[in-house]
Amino acid sequence: MAIKKEEHYLSSVKNALKILRSFTMDEPEKKISELSQSLGVNKSTVSRTMATLASEGFVYKDPETKKYRLGLSILSLSGVVNYQMDIYRESQPVLTKLVDSLGETAHISVLDHLDVIYLQKVDCNHPVRYLTHVGKRNPTYATSSGKVLLAHADESFVNQVIDNGLQQFTKNTITDPERLKTKLAEVRKNGYACSMEEILEGVNSIGAPIYDYQGKVIAALSVVGPKQRILPHKIESMSKKVVSAAMEISNRMGYI
Repeated sequence: MAIKKEEHYLSSVKNALKILRSFTMDEPEKKISELSQSLGVNKSTVSRTMATLASEGFVYKDPETKKYRLGLSILSLSGVVNYQMDIYRESQPVLTKLVDSLGETAHISVLDHLDVIYLQKVDCNHPVRYLTHVGKRNPTYATSSGKVLLAHADESFVNQVIDNGLQQFTKNTITDPERLKTKLAEVRKNGYACSMEEILEGVNSIGAPIYDYQGKVIAALSVVGPKQRILPHKIESMSKKVVSAAMEISNRMGYI
C-alpha cells in the first residue's frame, strides 16, 4: 500500500514537471485541454496539477482567456540558476565584445537531452530574422554549436542522435550518418564548426568550444547571421575571433 502511494506521488511530480517543461517562448500560454492532449495526461489530472502549481505561484491562470502561463516562482528559481552558472556570468562581457567586433548575434549553448539549448544571447544591431531565444532548442547536427558539442561528446551519444533520426531542414542539412561523423572529425581538427544554411535557408553560423578547468567541453559559443554577411571567404577570419572569444571564456572558467 505504501509503495503504491509513493508511486502515486512520484507520478504526480513527474506530471507537474512535464507540464512546466511544456511551456516555451513559442507557446507561453496553454489551456488545460491543450496540455492534456500534448502530454497524454487526462484533463482531471492536469487540472488538479495546475491548481497545485498555481497555489505555489509556479503557474498563473488568466481569468479572461482561461489559459495558464508560468508564474513568478519560476522566475525566482531561474535567477538562482543563472547566479550559480559561472559560464553565464563570465561570458557576458566576452559576448558583448565579440558582437561589437563581428556585428553578428552571439549565443552560448549546451546540450540538453539530444538537442542544443541556448543559455545566453547577445543581439547585434541588425539581427537576422531567425527566431532564437534563451531556452530555444535546436537539433545538434544542423547547428554550428551543436556540431561543436557533438564533436566532443562520447561516440555513444553521437549514435543516439543518429538513431533518433537526422531530419532534413534544408537542402544543406547533413542527413547521412557517415558524412556527419566525418564532419565532426573535421570540427575536432579545425577547432570550430560551421552551419551553412543547414537549419534555415539564408542563415549561417560559426561555433567554437568552451572548456572548463578540467579541459572538458561544457558549452559552445556561436555567432549567427545572414549568408550575405557570413560569407564563405570570411569564415576563416571570423572563426579566429569566435575561437578566441570561446577560449577567453574558457580561461575565465579556469581552463589553462
